[in-house]
Amino acid sequence: MTVVPPILEVAEFGTLAITFDERVLRPRPWTADQSAWAAELLRSAPAGPVLELCAGAGQIGLLAVADSDRQLVCVDLSPVACQYARLNADANGLGHRVEVREGPMDEVVRDSERFALVVADPPWVRRTDVQRYPEDPVLAIDGGDDGLDVARTCLDVARRHLRPGGSVVLQIGTQDQVELLREACGDLELVEVRQGERGVLVRLDLR
Repeated sequence: MTVVPPILEVAEFGTLAITFDERVLRPRPWTADQSAWAAELLRSAPAGPVLELCAGAGQIGLLAVADSDRQLVCVDLSPVACQYARLNADANGLGHRVEVREGPMDEVVRDSERFALVVADPPWVRRTDVQRYPEDPVLAIDGGDDGLDVARTCLDVARRHLRPGGSVVLQIGTQDQVELLREACGDLELVEVRQGERGVLVRLDLR
């Protein structure tokens, strides 16, 4: 049987060039707004590294730290996504500051680790709607019955690993999902919500 190799694509993402193929979620230009907000928060955030959950090809976290001296830990369940996150970190001159970890986010972050900022762009499409996006890998968009299964796990991980005074910048789909997510905030305070071009950004601070 002939194995057809993936077709590599390169997308401009802010100041970065991001390589990917159809097995990972295509970098969306509007999600650079999440990177910009994270970079803004980093200027006054406590000392420490940045954690990116559901990193995909790594573009959001990489752009967030590109103009700082922060270390970045990227986490994704997909081995292909992790390969691209490493490749993109190296290709954009950030490899020396980036560690990529493959596996469940609630298992690969060590109990003792603390981060100044967490960024996450989890799957947020409702499971019944996944078929509407055939060009996207299911693993990258399936957020469960209400679209928030993975987002809730992101908040749980962030709550356990943020430094005092640290923040989360989370990307989800709709304002309705913001209201559903309030129940999962715990001791994370929902500080600000920004409506984006095709999604919603939420900032939460550790109380």
